[in-house]
Amino acid sequence: MRSYQEIARRIAKIILSPESAIGFIDGVLSVPKDIGYLAFGFIDTDSRYQRESEKIRMLTAIKYGLLENHNFIKTIETVLDIFNKTVPEDKQNAIYGKIMASVAGRTITNSLIAAKLATIIAQRSSFLITLRGGLIGNTLLIGGMVERCIYTSERLQQYNPEIYNRLRTRDLDLLYFLVEPALKPFVDALKIRNTQGQVAFEKLLSMVENEINAK
Repeated sequence: MRSYQEIARRIAKIILSPESAIGFIDGVLSVPKDIGYLAFGFIDTDSRYQRESEKIRMLTAIKYGLLENHNFIKTIETVLDIFNKTVPEDKQNAIYGKIMASVAGRTITNSLIAAKLATIIAQRSSFLITLRGGLIGNTLLIGGMVERCIYTSERLQQYNPEIYNRLRTRDLDLLYFLVEPALKPFVDALKIRNTQGQVAFEKLLSMVENEINAK
């Protein structure tokens, strides 16, 4: 896990400028990472049956519209909603006050951040753009990306069961690997709360407030 200061800095950056997520999302298009996951999937025989079941779930979800933009928005909103529900009201006022002051405004802000992030991610997702490398290369990359999707979902289940379970009800956990680079600091913050307690969490939130006020 990153340091408190780095987590706070990234949270503040996303809140103030969702467009800054472009730099984080570019990692989603990593060809070596896709090939690495594909290779690991071949040697990971212990979980092969489970992963095949997950691939069927993914294909079914895609058939019924998983890759539509509103699902990216819902995935992001779900994570931000879980995060915001753990933030005391005075901290919410301090963190979001620079954008909108009212409670209703904060809710709207949450949706606007989610919508902007979703648009950026959808535009840059390898699922939604022309894949690279020709027919054979595309097959390898798609295979590697599917493996990455499944392994990332499994890691989320272990790292934050609450987020995983909320997303899993609508198969949105299968989209998480595409939004993880932008949302990881929020998930890391929740991990701090779960493992180190509310005092440590609020210390982190104060750092987020300081980062926002310094802009």
